[in-house]
Amino acid sequence: MIDEIYERVRRIAVYVSESGATVREASKKFGISKSTVHKDLSVRLKYIDGRLYRETQKVLAKNRAERHLRGGNATKEKYKKERQ
Repeated sequence: MIDEIYERVRRIAVYVSESGATVREASKKFGISKSTVHKDLSVRLKYIDGRLYRETQKVLAKNRAERHLRGGNATKEKYKKERQ
């Protein structure tokens, strides 16, 4: 069971690190909750693979810094479609 968790954490971390995916995108890809992805990447990964943890944290920090822009664009598109 623990080996399965370690493997899941590594797979998610590699995916996020290589693709720059958000927690939500990783959640959809692996079919698990956003809460689990977040815990895997921010808590469990630190004890499993320190180097991968640091790489993943850079991606997550970038995504956090940009999320207000993604939300703004989504709202802009929503109202643009309503006007058409």
